[in-house]
Amino acid sequence: MKAIRRFTVRPVLPDTLRPLAALARNLRWSWHEPTRALFDSLAPEGLAGADPVRVLGALDASRLTALAADPDFLARLTAAADDLDAYLGRPRWYQERGSGDGPAALAYFSPEFGVAAALPQYSGGLGILAGDHLKSASDLGVPLIGVGLLYRHGYFRQSLGRDGWQQEQYPVLDPGELPVALLREADGTPARITLALPGGRSLHAQLWIAQVGRVPLLMLDSDVEENAPGERSVTDRLYGGGSEHRLLQEMLLGIGGVRAVRTYTRLTGHPEPEVFHTNEGHAGFLGLERIRELQGEGLDFDTALETVRAGTVFTTHTPVPAGIDRFDRGLVARHLGDDGALPGLDTGRILALGDETPLGGEPAVFNMAAMGLRLAQRANGVSTLHGAVSRAMFAGLWPGFDADEVPITSITNGVHAPTWTAPEVGRLGPDATDLELWELRRTLRTRLVADVRDRLRASWRQRGAAAAELGWTDSALDPEVLTIGFARRVPSYKRLTLMLRDKDRLRALLLHPERPVQLVVAGKAHPADDGGKKLVQELVRFADDPRVRHRIVFLPDYGMEMARGLYPGCDVWLNNPLRPLEACGTSGMKAALNGCLNLSVLDGWWDEWFEPEFGWAIPTADGTADDERRDDLEAAALYELIERRVAPRFYDRGPDGVPAAWTAMVRRTLTELGPKVLADRMVREYVERLYVPAAEARRALTPDRARELAAWKARVRAAWPGVTVDHVEIGDDLAETAAELGATPVVRVRVALGGLAPDDVEVQAVTGRAAADDTLTDTRTVTLKPVGGPDLEGRQPYAGTLELDRTGPFGCTVRVLPAHPRLAHPAEPGLLALPEDPGGEAGEGAGVLLR
Repeated sequence: MKAIRRFTVRPVLPDTLRPLAALARNLRWSWHEPTRALFDSLAPEGLAGADPVRVLGALDASRLTALAADPDFLARLTAAADDLDAYLGRPRWYQERGSGDGPAALAYFSPEFGVAAALPQYSGGLGILAGDHLKSASDLGVPLIGVGLLYRHGYFRQSLGRDGWQQEQYPVLDPGELPVALLREADGTPARITLALPGGRSLHAQLWIAQVGRVPLLMLDSDVEENAPGERSVTDRLYGGGSEHRLLQEMLLGIGGVRAVRTYTRLTGHPEPEVFHTNEGHAGFLGLERIRELQGEGLDFDTALETVRAGTVFTTHTPVPAGIDRFDRGLVARHLGDDGALPGLDTGRILALGDETPLGGEPAVFNMAAMGLRLAQRANGVSTLHGAVSRAMFAGLWPGFDADEVPITSITNGVHAPTWTAPEVGRLGPDATDLELWELRRTLRTRLVADVRDRLRASWRQRGAAAAELGWTDSALDPEVLTIGFARRVPSYKRLTLMLRDKDRLRALLLHPERPVQLVVAGKAHPADDGGKKLVQELVRFADDPRVRHRIVFLPDYGMEMARGLYPGCDVWLNNPLRPLEACGTSGMKAALNGCLNLSVLDGWWDEWFEPEFGWAIPTADGTADDERRDDLEAAALYELIERRVAPRFYDRGPDGVPAAWTAMVRRTLTELGPKVLADRMVREYVERLYVPAAEARRALTPDRARELAAWKARVRAAWPGVTVDHVEIGDDLAETAAELGATPVVRVRVALGGLAPDDVEVQAVTGRAAADDTLTDTRTVTLKPVGGPDLEGRQPYAGTLELDRTGPFGCTVRVLPAHPRLAHPAEPGLLALPEDPGGEAGEGAGVLLR
């Protein structure tokens, strides 16, 4: 029989054990080793390593009575509780920065959060990054409020069929068994937020709070009785359902998330956020809800838009247009119009924010990333290379500007060291000998091998194998063999099966008589991605081969719990995406924190920080038109690296049995690369480079100033078609095609301002190296100043001096941009005027080219 209703019965703790509840409900235990150890000591048989909420729920009354009378345990409990109180209360980096310019509060929106395995609300890198962002913000004292959804099925659990085909299961998550608590009104009733939907329907959601150290994570849940069945299922699965289902999820996250933040601050007294951070486009509707709020306070749409933009940060994580959420414009209009969630907002203005036609997209499609960028005054990619890729991908939103001038910066992702570093590595002193370092690596590898064998047996039993068939799993992998790890989501660009391009050569590496290699592989394909599932099946079938199954394993259901043992236990971390499609790729960072060396394509963060002392760069065949040939070439390069360089260094042992050259690389990875990949470094950069400037801009933009800025932009846009560069003179005294180093030619230009004042614009001379097609690179700008009044035709003269301080091909052009003290970036309005003839002669065209 099945229950018609389910309850979670919690134990009643004696007064002396009450601190256990607070320790269990704050997810700091997930990265605080002493607290984890305290709960591990309580865990009944079969629950070792389980989350504290489950452990407490499994304790019977007699065990609680015994603990309440145990002075040693009570002393440990008191120490843990006092430590948590100090962590939550004492000033930290943010409070001690010595400057009061930081925002009093920030809201950080993400569709998924990977905080701990006990709260399975993530699918991959985006969620893990968001979880690490919250944890490091907590450690640093940054006053963040996280905002997400509580998915009742989370992401899927992965298993394998007998034929190696991925299978998905969606177990129901009971919030009563999770480290979360309902947000309640003063009278004790659950707090609710509501969105209006077309046809008179409503979408209601209750609010769960997961306490992530000092940071509250608000999670909206539509599984409430007030909802009709369709609305009740909105938060059923992460990245599940069709287009309308996803739209409703993103409306609830963005619009509902802002309302949840307002409810939370009203009930708790927490300061209102000054800055809103949108982690990828899924939460982009939050900007529209804030515009609606401001219109309710009397601001017009344009003034509200400027106000919202000033305090918004947008982070893009995708390097390809296919990774962006896009919806039918009619669907968006129907759900956000007067009969939907945002009555009173001009639907045409909403749709214009998501217009993707400047990006070469379709006119009938609403693009969430385009909206996110238009609603944010500050935007960033997640590695230096990804920032460049993003500027090129979204350059159409700023027509006329070179890609490197597009206002998208980059902050390279980082990972939360206390979460991902094995405790033994954290305890390793700086004076550890090579032998101690090597013995630690052997210990971690041995532990991984034992864990892999357990998981392998469980997977095969799930696939239908009998116990009598599984004796071979006792010798799967070898604690003394070079171990390479590969674990991540399985989209095609990550190339799970690149290692299988030449199966005979891979077998030779795995079975090498003197220098064998073993591979531990894991990863999930999206449930709707049959192509990804085929890649998993191909890998599994190869790993099932009795000739190699002791040297290569595929572990299903990759997640945080598995990863915490996988990263420390591997010697080498493999990453072979199609460059430049890996935005950052933080798995290799987690491996590096544990002394695991990276073997990776120069993409994402590895392109930025690779050095031979830290690992190896897989050569790429960039520019190869044939994808199959490119994969063949890069796979061959991978095999060559492992065979000729990686394995020999691992097995080259001294008289003491230690590979000194290998341990030197491990040491350099820990001491030099480790500090770079930290999420603490990442969050500090967000604070200094984005959050503080956004807060200052938002404070400075009073309603009157916002109204003036909006009116100025409207006036400039209306006048801009009349702004032209009519006449350019560069260096009257220069030879026709040559000039000497150190020369200082004068630039003179006449500009028609189309009714604008000189203060409304900035006229620049742009110089740089001239390529064969006259494209300027390595550019510099010189601001030209007005000289005298307008001529008889109303054109304003400008002039300035260049400095020819570089030899070689040199070029110059002139341009006009809008100028206003409240612009965060010169390209912000997306307006630019250039001479009509970029290739013309000096005196009448764009500029001069000197070769």
